[in-house]
Amino acid sequence: MARKFLYLVAFCIVLVIAGGFLLALFPAQLTKWASVPSVAFAPVKPLEANAYESPALWYSRPGIGVKDPARWQPAYANDRGLLPTPAEPKQAFAVFFVHPTSYVNRASWNAPLENGGDPEAERIARIFLRGMASPFNAASEIWAPRYRQATMGAFLTDAPEGRQAIDAAYADVREAFRYFLSSVDPKTPIVLAGHSQGALHLKRLLAEEVKATPVAKRLVAAYVIGWPVSTLHDLPAIGAPACAAPDQTGCVLSWSSFAEPADPALVLDAYANTPALDGKLPGDDPMLCTNPLTGLIGGAAPASANLGTLVPEDSMEKGSLTPALVPAKCDKRGLLLIGPPPEIGSYVLPGNNYHVYDLPLFWANTKADVIRRAEAWQAAAK
Repeated sequence: MARKFLYLVAFCIVLVIAGGFLLALFPAQLTKWASVPSVAFAPVKPLEANAYESPALWYSRPGIGVKDPARWQPAYANDRGLLPTPAEPKQAFAVFFVHPTSYVNRASWNAPLENGGDPEAERIARIFLRGMASPFNAASEIWAPRYRQATMGAFLTDAPEGRQAIDAAYADVREAFRYFLSSVDPKTPIVLAGHSQGALHLKRLLAEEVKATPVAKRLVAAYVIGWPVSTLHDLPAIGAPACAAPDQTGCVLSWSSFAEPADPALVLDAYANTPALDGKLPGDDPMLCTNPLTGLIGGAAPASANLGTLVPEDSMEKGSLTPALVPAKCDKRGLLLIGPPPEIGSYVLPGNNYHVYDLPLFWANTKADVIRRAEAWQAAAK
């Protein structure tokens, strides 16, 4: 399907992955001009104590009801039309989900929260949650905070303002997580999940707030999706192993999706030269690649093992599940290859990068995976 260059650039400015990976995809002059704020960095004042007590600072949390985007449930598509997904009983686990970058405004380095925030960023964040947090909707609780996310341009500059903006965004995520922990029954197991910028913050959260604490014993799994996890330099800092079995708990899953032929050279170069959690450059250390069709590290699985891909409409606001649409195979570099490019939407990045679709590609398998791991955690706790 033909894609006009300017349309693709416009989309990438809005939705593409954060960090050095976006810089690798387009010339620095273009991305800086389009995304990096020209205003001075204004220090982000810490939120008031217990700010996250307010429901206004959450997209998803208990009590929001039908307007909760993470509780959206797509229907299955077949040759007879759309079939409603059967209702399922909620499982006893709580999810903390951190959404990816939706703020691209150059007016400030961090997204505003007051007065309802930036309208377009808020709209896109809710779309992301419908497609990316909804695979976890079997949980008894889903919590997804609003936070003063770093604007896209913060990841496209070596200036200190970029790092300050990212740190400020993380500080909000950390405070939201602490409130989440204080609000959930301490006996309830937890799932941590995030995509892109959200996954970047999640890695740091695992290393600083979960590792070697009682919370680590409650961890069902951490789904660090769409942001690379170095097996050598990140996992030891996180303090949790990669998930090596489909019913393993207390472990980390991660993948980044490319159709074939994949051209990830620039992305891999950015990964190799971006410091990991231990402060070192990953170099040629492979990225962690969980196969979402099997729940294992690496390996391959046919399309027949795919329980349902969420195929969105062009607006990305609605979609339906199609089984057996794409396979999955981890290569030696740690990329997840999904075969020939599937027609699931217009928002594919250069090099056949299906970043925006990392979770929708494997929507039903991700849902089955988290249920299986939560049940295993509960069984072991008895």
